Amino acid sequence: MDVRTFCTQSHVLIVAGKGGVGKTTMVAAIARMAADAGLSVLVIELEGRSGVSDAFGHGDALDYAGAVLSAAGADEVEEDREDWAEEASPHLAPGSVQARRITPDDALIEYLADHGLRRISKRLMSSGIIDIVAGAIPGIRDILVLGKVKQIEQAGLADLVLVDAPATGHAMTFLSSASGLLDAARGGPVRAQAADVVALLTDPARSQVALVTLPEEMPVNEVVDAAYQLEDKVGITLGPIIVNGCYEPVTGLAVPAAEAAEAAGVDLDDGLGEALDAASTFRRTREALQQEQIQRLSHELPLPELRVPFAFTASIGPEELQVLADALATGIAKLPDVEATVS
Repeated sequence: MDVRTFCTQSHVLIVAGKGGVGKTTMVAAIARMAADAGLSVLVIELEGRSGVSDAFGHGDALDYAGAVLSAAGADEVEEDREDWAEEASPHLAPGSVQARRITPDDALIEYLADHGLRRISKRLMSSGIIDIVAGAIPGIRDILVLGKVKQIEQAGLADLVLVDAPATGHAMTFLSSASGLLDAARGGPVRAQAADVVALLTDPARSQVALVTLPEEMPVNEVVDAAYQLEDKVGITLGPIIVNGCYEPVTGLAVPAAEAAEAAGVDLDDGLGEALDAASTFRRTREALQQEQIQRLSHELPLPELRVPFAFTASIGPEELQVLADALATGIAKLPDVEATVS
């Protein structure tokens, strides 16, 4: 499968996973990969973190207005960019990445403004109305945000809308709240909004979920449980599982350091040799444990997998992000070809 096909199977890709598995980094890597393929990308951040913008070297925290993280510029999308410019369309430029933060407050203010209440919307917000409404209607915060995502998807602002979802526990509530409200509300705007969100989430041509995990016991347990819950309770289509932080095999680690040094004609201090042997043992043990968990994941969750190498760095910047994006693209190329559901 090629990257463009993968990224256009649905308009919205919701990326979720247990806290600490690198979910936000994978959002940034998917955005980089899609932009490299000449697609326009809009990243929606929900929790006020700067991980995506940091990975692109932008640095500043996102707000509701959004920011350009990567402008179109690759030679291979030059012709597409010229066509886009001639159309004078609100659609983002091919090969570009933009990101914005959406909160329930922002979504409610815009909703009220769209319904003729612009002059009083901020006053209502300052009075704490969102807290009152949220207490009276459980799940309304999530519906407001997902309703905005639905609006963005329907407006066709980008080829791919990436949603950096909350950590898995909250993500289940986040994604299932619409179904709950649809069952509880008999009519009115809340039910209509919930119905629109359910329609978005259950249509694989419009939205899918990509779950991120680490090749470790607890994250694998959680991602397996989340996958079945999302399919059973939400009815949303799952894309490939992204296995982040995989150690790539290194040859020659089983050879003792002293033996390898002798063969290479290098003198080693006793302390250094012992340290190298300990590091080798640790790496081989970690690789074995990871392979055990990857095999268990494949057995318990029959979904395609995209494996991403461990990034041996304290932070992710543009250079590291490109490495991760390329690894995702390599994994996608190994997936079986399917006809894209969205042109």
